Formats: sequence, C-alpha cells, structure tokens
Amino acid sequence: MNLIHSHISTDGDTVNVLSATSELFPLIKTGGLADVTGALPKTLKPFGVHTRTLMPAYPGLVDLCEAVSLVANMDLFGETASILSCRKDGLDILLLECPALFHRQGGPYLNENGKDYDDNWKRFAALSLATANIASGCLEGWAPHAVHLHDWQTALAAAYIRAWNIDTPVALTIHNLAFQGQFPLSVFPYLQLPDWFCDVDCLEYFGDVCFLKAGIACSEVITTVSPTYAREILTDELGMGMQGVLSNRRDALQGIVNGIDDEIWNPSTDSYIPAKYDSKTIGRRRHNNSKIEEKFGLVKTDGAILSVVSRLTWQKGVDLLAPLLPGIVDRDAKLVIYGQGDPAIIHLLMEQAWRYPGRIVVHVGYDEADAHLLHAGSDIILQPSRFEPCGLTQLYALKYGAVPIVARTGGLAETIIDANEAAMAARVATGFQFQPGSCDDLYHAIDRALIAFARPTFWRRLQTQAMKADFSWSRSAAQYAQLYNELLRREHGAEN
Repeated sequence: MNLIHSHISTDGDTVNVLSATSELFPLIKTGGLADVTGALPKTLKPFGVHTRTLMPAYPGLVDLCEAVSLVANMDLFGETASILSCRKDGLDILLLECPALFHRQGGPYLNENGKDYDDNWKRFAALSLATANIASGCLEGWAPHAVHLHDWQTALAAAYIRAWNIDTPVALTIHNLAFQGQFPLSVFPYLQLPDWFCDVDCLEYFGDVCFLKAGIACSEVITTVSPTYAREILTDELGMGMQGVLSNRRDALQGIVNGIDDEIWNPSTDSYIPAKYDSKTIGRRRHNNSKIEEKFGLVKTDGAILSVVSRLTWQKGVDLLAPLLPGIVDRDAKLVIYGQGDPAIIHLLMEQAWRYPGRIVVHVGYDEADAHLLHAGSDIILQPSRFEPCGLTQLYALKYGAVPIVARTGGLAETIIDANEAAMAARVATGFQFQPGSCDDLYHAIDRALIAFARPTFWRRLQTQAMKADFSWSRSAAQYAQLYNELLRREHGAEN
C-alpha cells in the first residue's frame, strides 16, 4: 500500500490537529456541538496540541473573523471552493468558502421553511472532501498529525482519507447518534469513492448510504461524549439501528465527558447577566431572578422559577412536562420553557401555558444572552431527556447554582449526583435524578426539589455544592491529548 505522508516538522513537541465540524461557537451555533468544538481547541493548547478548525463559510462568517487570508483553492464536486485562514476569539479557523453550497437563506442544515436542504449530502460530502485534501497536505507550510471529525457532517472524510491511502490517523466523535447522515443510494456515484466503499462494511446502510457509518468503519478511534453513552449506544434501545456496526468497533470506542468553557460560562464574570456572583455571594442571584420575571412576564412571587433551555423535541423529553404543568403551578412555582423545535410539541406546551398566564411561559427561539440569564436566575433547570449523550445545560446549571433535575441517562447520569440523604450527608449531592421517560418519576423529582427549595439552608448548601463541581475542559482535554498521542504512537509503530 502506498501511503501519502503528509506530516511536516513541528516546533518542539507540538501536535497539529485538524478539527472538522459543521458549527463552531462563537461563529455559529445550533446546539452543544458548537460549544464543544469552540472550547476544546483552547483547552488543548497547554497539552501541546495546536488545533485548526475547518468549517463551512456560512453567510456573514468571513466578516466576523480577523486576519483572513486565502490559503488554498479546490474543486469540490464541480463547485469552485477556497480555504480561508482566519482567527476569532483565539481560535485558528479554516473557512471553506463555497457559495454554491453554503450561502443559503436558512440555517446550516435546514432551509427557511425548516426542511432539510435537498443537497445536504453534497454539502457535507464537500466539507469531508476538503478535510481529506487538507489531511493530504494541500496547505503550504502546515499539515495535521491527526484529524478529529465531529458527527455525520464530517464523518465521510474518514472514507476519503482511507481511499487515498493518507497515513494521517482519524478520530471521530459521535455527539448524537440520532443524526446519521443517511441518503439515497443513488448519490453514491457522485461521491468519488471506489465502488468497494459502497458495501455493508462501509457506506451501505439499509439500502441507503450513511455518512456516519462510513466514519465509524474508517476511523482509527471513535469517541462519544460520555462513557455511559458509549455503553448505551451498543444496546438495541439506544443504538439507533447502529448498534451492530458499533459493536464491531467496540475496541475502538471510548467515552470522554464534555466540559464547559468557564471563560464564557462563569457567573462571576458573565457580561450577559445583570448581577454577577460566585458561591460566596450567591444571594445576588435574586436580582437575576427578578430580571427573568420581568423579561418573560412572570408574576412576582416567592415561588421557585423552573426553566427548560433546550431543543423542544421528543429526545429532550419536554412533552413529558405538559401533564405536569397544573401541579407545578399548584406548588406556587413558575416555569419558562425556552427553545425551538417540534411544532407539535410546542403547540402542546403552549395550550397549557395559555391556561396559566404569568405562571407558564413558552418562548420559541434562541438567544445566547437569554440562555445565560435563565441559568443565572432560575432556581431549577429541568432536563427531562429520554436520552442524552452528554448534555451541557446541566453543567452550565451547576456552574450557575441553578439546581438541575435530570433524567438518569447518558452524561446526565454521570454528571449529576442525586440529592438523596446519603449524598447530602456526604456533601456531594448536586441535583435530582429521575427515570427517563416517566412522567410520574419526573413529577416526583420536581416535588422533591420544591420541598428542598422551601428549606433555605438545605437549598443554599445544595446550590453551593453544585457550584463547586468542576466540569471545566481541563480533564477532558487531557484525555483528548492522550488520545491524539496514542494515535501517533500507533502510526509510527506501524511505519517501523
């Protein structure tokens, strides 16, 4: 086998990593993927890892960046494209400029009517093809020692890298197995891959092609965003039809819990919130509490403010709240449901909210400032997910002293310690857990939390314990740095 050796000498022991993603905070964000891909490169620097992040140049992104320069031109499935090098908030970014594919009126994945773009297969195959080109050394003066792919939108790059015999090792992170990049088999001839890639061991998937499956088959390492989720996706219940494929790569699969960027999510420095505070001045949260009441039209009472900051979808379990809303109001509590998602679920929740003006508010949309305020002023954050690979909302809640109520699944189960008697006695409890998918158990958890809220000393201790939990990126970044170095050791061992 003839390998393309793309590596160049580096200064000292620096490891160059190309991270490929469809979204990146602070440029564009639809969910936790952007937070992860935006935070991880910064926290990898102390471990000797230099990350350049490739992403599409959606409309307006070039204008948000600094030090923009053209570093490569390429043809992607007949479309003229270029790679622009730039910087934003300390991130080293490579923008894939291809107007025909990425200059759209809607969002990254959906058109203005909320439907998938018909050519999403081509758009993200192009992103994957550009990733492979960079891995092959198309940028003058820089080439990655390892490639880190994120979700199905970049997973096909692993197939191109293998097809071209590029020796750069590849890690694929599955942020949410529910999204797989499945398209009609008829697109395969346009993907510019050898015919043998379109078989059951690679791209073929129930008579279609599946980009994520190709990434799983062709990457050296597969990670998920929590160890629990890494185990769950091997089961029939949460494997999303991919459990057999993943079981075949079990030895390459591992889970690394996400962290949070505590330069952005820090209540003592957060510019989005009216009252800054820390665990010693937690009483100042009441000013943020009042701001939530004012902004969202809630009645001013001493009752707890509960919030949901989430995609409003079946996965996130927000529909489980609908039958519970009367009971929440009866407890003198108030609830803000904030996000966007499934119109049917939104209508279901709004029907209930209309019955309780000033007590239940459903706000459709997303704004980063609102998300920060809701974490900084809510007493309780609800996360009733039916499944949750990792979850970041509960980590933000911990940092801000908004006690989380979470389903016992995925990363939620790993990061929140239930406030049972033993955990409270040991001073390690940080929130409340319940059985996923159960309305009754969710209501029982809410009831437990509201009883605790009525005991100020108990509640303050729980908030303080939550705020002391450390879920910064340092520990997780160390694991990723170790993973990259292990990939390089394997590669050099194979070459020798």
